[in-house]
Amino acid sequence: MGNIILKLFDDDFVLNFFNEKVLPFFPEFREIEQIKIKSPKKLIWEETYHVVVEFRTTFLDENNKKTTLPIYCSAHSGESRRNVYRSLKYLWNNGFGSDEASIPKPLFYSQYFKGTFYKGVEGLNLYHYIRYGEFEEMEKIIPKTAEWFAKLHRTRVCDDCNFNKDNSRIETVIPGRDEIIGKVGAWYPGHKNFYEEAYNFFIKKEEEFLNSDKEKCLVHGDAHPENIIRTNDGSVAVIDFTDLCLADFARDLGCFLQQFDYMSGRKIQDKEYGKKIKKLFLDNYFENSKEKLNDNLRSRIDNYYYWTTIRTATFFLIKSEAEPERAEPLIRDVKSYLAKFN
Repeated sequence: MGNIILKLFDDDFVLNFFNEKVLPFFPEFREIEQIKIKSPKKLIWEETYHVVVEFRTTFLDENNKKTTLPIYCSAHSGESRRNVYRSLKYLWNNGFGSDEASIPKPLFYSQYFKGTFYKGVEGLNLYHYIRYGEFEEMEKIIPKTAEWFAKLHRTRVCDDCNFNKDNSRIETVIPGRDEIIGKVGAWYPGHKNFYEEAYNFFIKKEEEFLNSDKEKCLVHGDAHPENIIRTNDGSVAVIDFTDLCLADFARDLGCFLQQFDYMSGRKIQDKEYGKKIKKLFLDNYFENSKEKLNDNLRSRIDNYYYWTTIRTATFFLIKSEAEPERAEPLIRDVKSYLAKFN
């Protein structure tokens, strides 16, 4: 029978499937003429898979005028992507379909492929502008990014809004505290005690807030420059909603600031400029937020900043072609941070 996901790479199957399933979402067109398939993520084994597929889909209207749109599918054989569809649908219905606060447009969830289909956003991500030192564009994107996150954190929540419960707490963010410590400890025994200390500290600090009566917010959960898109019309969109959950909004702030620091570290040599950009982000966030920056919130942001640092280090330690030399400076940073509390 073969792996079912391979059907999404078969031109004839996809054209027929899209004319049946996708075309009805675009009533301004009468037919899909052509689809070009490529895959930003293509992990396919004998029966399992984890893919993100882009379908450059050419539509025809009644006058045979052609329009090409990016349609995507995010699918995982072991993890239903229904939560991605639910997340996108909820946000779309709560004002995130506008030019000022944009996201991919949800289309439908396929139980057969365990994948969510959506219309993508077109443009370049923030990391592109960091990489090529396009400072003027960065200074346009950063305030709009801050406004986007402030809007997300102000969005009303419902009883069924925790779209990814495992992602709500540091302890259970996939693959989970115990598996991370176990794997790092097995490969790098000298780091095991440090990892246990660090995770216990981060979890305890987070629990102080999450166990309080303070309001939990919708949190993107993977806030970093590659998920921030400057669209072709100059607005900002955010992508990748696998991790959307209810949590402490400080998490998005700490994660974004750490990932900006990390991704810009080798590209922007002027550290003062990096500080300027982070201040621009925070200033615009709090201008558009109901929250105020105080010592308690700074502490929570720092907690997530250094948790994200250790997650970045973990990526380099246990990926298929490990790069422990890239993890070491990050580990030193976390150790320096934890030393302040001993």
